[in-house]
Amino acid sequence: MDLNISFISGQNLRRSLVVLVVAGLAGCGAAPSGDINDPFEPANRKVHAFNKGVDSALLSPASKGYGVVPEPVKRAVGNVADTLDLPGDIANNLLQLRLVKAAENTLRLATNLTFGLGGTIDVASELGLPENPTDFGETLHVWGVGEGPYLEVPLSGPSTVRDTVGSVVDLALNPVRLALPEKEAMAATVLKVFSRLGDRDRFSNTVDSLLYDSADSYAQARLLYLQNRRFELGQASGAAAGTSDDGFIDPYADTATDTPAAAPADDGFIDPYEDPYAE
Repeated sequence: MDLNISFISGQNLRRSLVVLVVAGLAGCGAAPSGDINDPFEPANRKVHAFNKGVDSALLSPASKGYGVVPEPVKRAVGNVADTLDLPGDIANNLLQLRLVKAAENTLRLATNLTFGLGGTIDVASELGLPENPTDFGETLHVWGVGEGPYLEVPLSGPSTVRDTVGSVVDLALNPVRLALPEKEAMAATVLKVFSRLGDRDRFSNTVDSLLYDSADSYAQARLLYLQNRRFELGQASGAAAGTSDDGFIDPYADTATDTPAAAPADDGFIDPYEDPYAE
């Protein structure tokens, strides 16, 4: 779960950002789409065990408590959280020189803010406007930066050196965080936390199976993260190492039913964060 570290001052955060960018990108190198580059595995496994403990003690119980909230309320919270992500998506679209996607996300933002009651209703999706989520990790990929070694980040989970640097940049330079007063920025952070709790509850069957029923939850989480991330970035065109050749396997598919989730016919990819309320 991603947390906005708003208690860190903007000046100190930007200083840390410069250090992390210089040190992190220096160690980034391209890896073939089927390879796993994990030189820090012993340390990563310790972080993974810590994250599992946090999930077991805090996140899973909290998500179950949030699960009793009426669906319309959870939907509205999720919609607002998605709307708050759009300014950052637009900034990264521009940095990637993907001007059409930037325009589409700008139109989504304007539509949901104007006609969606401040983003509580996803009018843009109802109108068929495309959604183009992205991040600074993808921007670095577009700029030619390799993914670097695999990392397990405390309280965040699977990542790579490139994506960790990207997450810090997204946090430090988030347009919403920089534009809103401190109290409003904190409220935005709280909404995002509740939205992530909703995700944890919605996909609880598969997440619990992955973390607590797998013979090696660390290796499984690593494989699924790298497979999904490389697919998102266009680095994999089907099966990754350790998977079958029938396409992408969704790590968050609902295992409560016997019927697997239907995959799009064109590429076999299932987005684990797809809005289940969108038509």
